Amino acid sequence: MNPCEKLTIAISSRALFDLNESHAVFEDDGVDAYCRYQVQHEDIPLAPGVAFGLVKKLLALNAHTPAQPRVEVILLSRNSADTGLRIFNSIKHHNLSISRAAFTRGESTHPYISAFGAHLFLSAEPGDVRRALEAGFAAATILPSEGGVTTGHSSQLRIAFDGDAVLFSDESERIYKQEGLVAFEHNEISAAKQPLPGGPFKEFLSMLHQIQLDYPPEQSPIRTALITARGAPAHERVIRTLRAWNIRIDEALLLGGMDKGAFLKAFGADIFFDDQTKHCESARQHVATGHVPHGVANE
Repeated sequence: MNPCEKLTIAISSRALFDLNESHAVFEDDGVDAYCRYQVQHEDIPLAPGVAFGLVKKLLALNAHTPAQPRVEVILLSRNSADTGLRIFNSIKHHNLSISRAAFTRGESTHPYISAFGAHLFLSAEPGDVRRALEAGFAAATILPSEGGVTTGHSSQLRIAFDGDAVLFSDESERIYKQEGLVAFEHNEISAAKQPLPGGPFKEFLSMLHQIQLDYPPEQSPIRTALITARGAPAHERVIRTLRAWNIRIDEALLLGGMDKGAFLKAFGADIFFDDQTKHCESARQHVATGHVPHGVANE
């Protein structure tokens, strides 16, 4: 991997901004009414959406290296160019450094993920997210937050990941689903020194790690966490896998099946990625959450 390669994030307009009001017009009255509504309101800035805080902190990483920006955010939107004018007016209003976009007028946006070279795709459209994952990209469906979420820990970007089917493959989770906890633990003990294959978010974590390497650990603008339902004795394989990948993870919370929400709040995650709906439901009460519809839990 080129250490100077930009971390590129593709995001949909409904993940970046609060489009609930205008989307309701689309659902109730159709596409023509939606278009008229957006044009009539194009000078009224949209409020931040669930992933807005994450994007703000990602773009702020470039302030550390202004001569060589490390992050780019690209807008992928099902709006038309005409209705997309309100989106770009809102980007300007909120002072976001986003200049590249694709407006597809109702068509799926996922073909442009590869064209833009994106490492992560965030969208409110589950179908687009599934197609992106099937094509080999890290992708997550941004879920509505309960009561609003806030970003914490000042300007530091904090990202939390589940393990199996997100950072790692789902091979161990398949054993758990099909044969139970005892078989899962037996497999993980016997395979403790065999690194797990990478999951859809391995490269994204690796790109974050590349940026972290530019700073002493105590001064890093990024902090990462693995928050997994695993516990001892299944912990060893996870630790050895990250060691084999030569990727630093700052915090590892091995919860042994405990509810994840309170721990994500304590970590101050700007976003959490998990493949299991039950964990996402817990997480979105506290932090921005991306559901990763990948692996055996989503079949």
